Amino acid sequence: MTISAKDWLKNNIKGDYHIWGVVLFLSIMSIAVVYSATGTMAYQKLQSTEHYLFKHGALVVLGLACMWVAHRFNYIYYARLSRFGMWLSVPLLLWAYFKGTNLNEASRWITIPLINQTFQPSDLAKLALISNLAAMLAKRQHIKKEQYDPSVLVNMIGWIGIICACIVLSNASTAALLAATCFLLMFIGRVPTKYLAFMVVFCVVMGSFALMFGQRAKTSISRITNYWETLNGRRPPEFQVAQSYIALAHGGVYGQGPGNSHQRNFLPHSYSDFIFAMIVEEYGLIGGIVIILAYLYLLWRGMRAIRKANRAYGGLLSAGLTFSIVIQAMINMAVSVGLVPVTGQPLPLLSMGGTSLLFTGTAIGIIISVSRGEADESNLIKAT
Repeated sequence: MTISAKDWLKNNIKGDYHIWGVVLFLSIMSIAVVYSATGTMAYQKLQSTEHYLFKHGALVVLGLACMWVAHRFNYIYYARLSRFGMWLSVPLLLWAYFKGTNLNEASRWITIPLINQTFQPSDLAKLALISNLAAMLAKRQHIKKEQYDPSVLVNMIGWIGIICACIVLSNASTAALLAATCFLLMFIGRVPTKYLAFMVVFCVVMGSFALMFGQRAKTSISRITNYWETLNGRRPPEFQVAQSYIALAHGGVYGQGPGNSHQRNFLPHSYSDFIFAMIVEEYGLIGGIVIILAYLYLLWRGMRAIRKANRAYGGLLSAGLTFSIVIQAMINMAVSVGLVPVTGQPLPLLSMGGTSLLFTGTAIGIIISVSRGEADESNLIKAT
């Protein structure tokens, strides 16, 4: 019996179709812009302009596959896996710092044997921490604020501080964004204000110590100082920021057209950290606004999934993961236009990357799983 494409999609693609559509749009844009941004570099290094196109295209497909697999599971299973993921991420983060692959003066990567590919343990840590924090908060939504068990809240804050401190050793901006996401999640989860304040103090103290002993203290201080002096007119913008401004100016309203970027030959990391500048140069202000609206629409659909969740865990999980993706996207775009200091954060779903695409796909798959609204949280207490 022949199954039509419509029937196959109906049987295999579940959840919020709007999220599927946004992700598919951003994935297609990613392949087009990364191909344009890496063409010259690929030819200079490998005498082939298509090398990064095929490599990145394969990773995009793998990211979509991760999203499809993740959305097929009942989201309650992620509560059970998250605790293991947190315990695993701490030694992996420390291993990456002490023994990992060093790129751009930071040891954030672990090389996987046999396939000789690197991955960032911080991607696993973010996913595990947000999932477990959502589970721990969900179990206590029926309790009044004044009746919260302090030891449980201290346990939550302790995990946030430990994991963020481990990330700070080699990646301060990722740790700061993760801490901010956890703060928002705890605020939504009705955590008393005094514990939110304690979390901020604890994370600042832990992060400061980790930054002092880590690899990125000088870089972080330099970037903040340079940004502040530039903002006050005491020095010109950093080289990569200046090149980003030129790309934005070249773009105008309608852009130079796909593949017609000039700044790809001058702008450092035009395929990752500053890919938004590339998008505006080639697709103009209109293209940049469309990308921003796509992320805002993803945020709205992710928040909308909260209403479809049967219990608190699904809503908190969807909120936490959506915040994580969209906040990172907004920070990346803010760097390109000079609103915040340079951070080195990729643009989710658009920048060229490895495991970040896979973990982002997994996170969105979990959000879609929540949007299906088919979970039974009766065993959640056993999960965390």
